[in-house]
Amino acid sequence: MATTDFIAAIELSSTKISGIAGRKSIDGSIQVLAYAYENASAFVHKGVIRNVDKTAQALTSIINKLEIQLHNSIAKVYVGIGGQSLRTVENVVSRTLEEEGIISQELIDGICDENLEVPWADLNVLDVAPQEYKIDNTLQTEPVGVTGKRITAHFLNIVARTTLKKNLEFSFDQAKVEIADLIIAPVALANAVLTENEMRSGCALVDFGATTTTIAVFKNNILRYLSVVPLGGNNITHDITSLKMEEEDAEKLKLQFGDVLYEEEENAETPATCQLEDGQHIELRQLNNIISARAEEILANVWHQLELSGYETKLFSGVVFTGGGANLKNLEEAFRKLSKVEKVKTVKFVHGTLMGTADALKKDGMHNTLLSLLMAGNENCCLQEVPKSAPQRPPVSEPINMFENDANLKAQEEEIRRKQAEEEKRRREKEKEEKRRKEEEEKKKKKAAAKSQPNRFRQFFESFTDNFFEDDKMSDKQ
Repeated sequence: MATTDFIAAIELSSTKISGIAGRKSIDGSIQVLAYAYENASAFVHKGVIRNVDKTAQALTSIINKLEIQLHNSIAKVYVGIGGQSLRTVENVVSRTLEEEGIISQELIDGICDENLEVPWADLNVLDVAPQEYKIDNTLQTEPVGVTGKRITAHFLNIVARTTLKKNLEFSFDQAKVEIADLIIAPVALANAVLTENEMRSGCALVDFGATTTTIAVFKNNILRYLSVVPLGGNNITHDITSLKMEEEDAEKLKLQFGDVLYEEEENAETPATCQLEDGQHIELRQLNNIISARAEEILANVWHQLELSGYETKLFSGVVFTGGGANLKNLEEAFRKLSKVEKVKTVKFVHGTLMGTADALKKDGMHNTLLSLLMAGNENCCLQEVPKSAPQRPPVSEPINMFENDANLKAQEEEIRRKQAEEEKRRREKEKEEKRRKEEEEKKKKKAAAKSQPNRFRQFFESFTDNFFEDDKMSDKQ
């Protein structure tokens, strides 16, 4: 049976492009109806599209797979935007009034417009995270209606390289897929995995991806800092291949035997090993030395970004890990030792009730961003066909007598009708008179023509007589 009411979303990560469709219920639960993906490591690098044509082909394939599962057509999709160049930039706009007065919405709109007019070299402002407004010496989150003379607005602009958005739009346009909305992926993810209390009291969300690690800091329910580190789980996998194996085998070893804080048993007579499918043996100590070295580098970069945010000591709800890379054993403990932050936890699935396709609902953190985009959508993405109906004839209605209940209007109507009847009578009489006159003229013309022409009998008689006497004259002469 065809599904006619659903939300569709697309995520472009570093290793694959994923699509999902689901239906929201009144109680807030979501039923996942379709899921599909295409490998994108060859043409999407660190979240940035490098080949528009191949990306468009992958998008077309994903949409086709989703439509087959939905038994219906997709009109538009929500798209998450992320990538290496995504970050936040602070900006301050101040206004001083001539005299103390009430802050109006018009003034705030003008300040917001001025913020967007700031030129950024090779950067696009994708969104603006509203911050506080300082009115005189008081901070306000809702300044309209507050009295003051000087207002200073603090903005946090979410920016990215121009090519990030441009190539994304080119790809969807070439694939003939309409974008319902571009959603800042890290913000949507935070809304899906963090609690309101965590965002209010102060929390950092760290999303460990395949080729990037995204850090988002929240305080008082406001995004305060966003940055992307160009390192991820694939870097660890690539390092493991130095042990002379394929990346596929390296990924399996990382997930099965990886331990950031690996310690070999003291009383072990021989080093612990793991075995590949081809029979090759790898020492666990050697394997985890490689894993921990790169993992510690990534964690050090994460901590450095938190220090740059200025909120490293204000995160009362601590740090939350998510993403596929967060499945590495003892990653939380390694970060505690590095940063001295005690509250560190990993969230492997989004909040809320989700049902449906098992592939998209694995609780390993790998689909959290995709699911968060689905949760952020609110418009029906199904292609609605307008039924063609046969043209209907307008109903024939009886003429309405508007003067039925008005004596004056009735009298006026009768007078108009009488005058119209008299005019019609005069017109007909005039036409008859004109016709009669034309007939008389025609008769006169015929009589005149008859008089002007000689009688044919008379002409014949005179001609005959002349000839007869002419013959007599000639006889006498003889």
